[in-house]
Amino acid sequence: MKEKIINIARNASAAARVLANLSASEKNRILEDIAQSLLKNQGAIISANKKDLVLAKKAKLSSAFIDRLMLNAERIKAMAEGLTNVARLDDPVGTEIKSWAVPSGLKIHKVRVPIGVIAIIYESRPNVTSDCIGLCFKSGNSVILRGGSEALGSNTAIFKAIEQVLKANKLPPGAVNLITTKDRRAIDILLKINEYIDLVMPRGGEALIKKVVSSSKIPVIKHYKGICHVYVDDYADLNMAEQICFNAKVQRPGVCNAMEAMLVHRDVAARFLPLMLKKFKDSGVEIRGCQLTQRIAKDKIRPVTEKDFRTEYLDLILSVKVVDTIEEAINHINTYGSHHSDTIVTDDANNAREFLRKVDSACVYVNASTRFTDGGEFGMGAEIGISTDKLHARGPMALEELTTYKYIIYGSGQIRN
Repeated sequence: MKEKIINIARNASAAARVLANLSASEKNRILEDIAQSLLKNQGAIISANKKDLVLAKKAKLSSAFIDRLMLNAERIKAMAEGLTNVARLDDPVGTEIKSWAVPSGLKIHKVRVPIGVIAIIYESRPNVTSDCIGLCFKSGNSVILRGGSEALGSNTAIFKAIEQVLKANKLPPGAVNLITTKDRRAIDILLKINEYIDLVMPRGGEALIKKVVSSSKIPVIKHYKGICHVYVDDYADLNMAEQICFNAKVQRPGVCNAMEAMLVHRDVAARFLPLMLKKFKDSGVEIRGCQLTQRIAKDKIRPVTEKDFRTEYLDLILSVKVVDTIEEAINHINTYGSHHSDTIVTDDANNAREFLRKVDSACVYVNASTRFTDGGEFGMGAEIGISTDKLHARGPMALEELTTYKYIIYGSGQIRN
């Protein structure tokens, strides 16, 4: 197994040099063909996915997990549209970031180039397979994918549909790679091949990300858990706040940009919480609340703990806390959040500015649901993930974030004294 994975990485490194020099028109045409291949092969993809779903249900995996795993015609159509959207985006490779001349007469150009070989280790969501392939391909990178064993059938079917197009276009076999073994030692091997792999991106639960970070000899960008907050300010439009909070928690609870904790200012708590909590309860949301939330609630609710505030539920469970000031809300978010996405609902411009300035998260909103933290919603096409790191990328990662840069220098015979 070790030699096989090393060969995959070696071939990916060789392929990356080819992909880096494809023209934008070539890449766009191939991406359009890949999108059509997904639609053409959707029967095989859905059939493989159904087998994965049967095994997941037998294993008694959570409803949120099964929702992330499930594919249907609508989701495959969205995957194809994601690829065509990426094809329509400007190609970042070769674009000039800046240029200048220095006293020696040298002309210096800072230009975007592909990173090289990107390994992506992810769990459950098979649509990640096509999103990652599309974004890496358009940005001129080769990619090595290692998905979760629960989605192996789905990922393999998607990969086969894409591989058909790559072979038809005579691209090197290392351009796109899927590691299909369920043996977890494959990840340990992959993380040590720093001579061929340039970047590792883990997408999944806390245990996976900690394992990758602790084991990798390769630079890692973490797509860490999403403990996202909505803070309902004392100057909030409470009807707007109700809609935003409900959407952020209930619309799709099993994703990283869903709200996990709701903070409410004491001055509006008695007016806001009873109706809000009832709406959540009617939709099956379990509330875990602070002492004041428990007193205000009409029904008995479970006390919230410090562990709850640090938990990404990915389910219909919500932590609720009443705060005395905006400063307390900001401190709570910076202490317990995961620096992913956080929102303030307010009509006060000063409070909005303070929240935006002081909350240390990748995406900070005023009067909008956290559910918009997404490459597609940000106009980036598909996304490869949402980075909670600060270097070299933060927030939704798309084409530009999958490039680095090099300096191109023109001279006219200069030598240094």
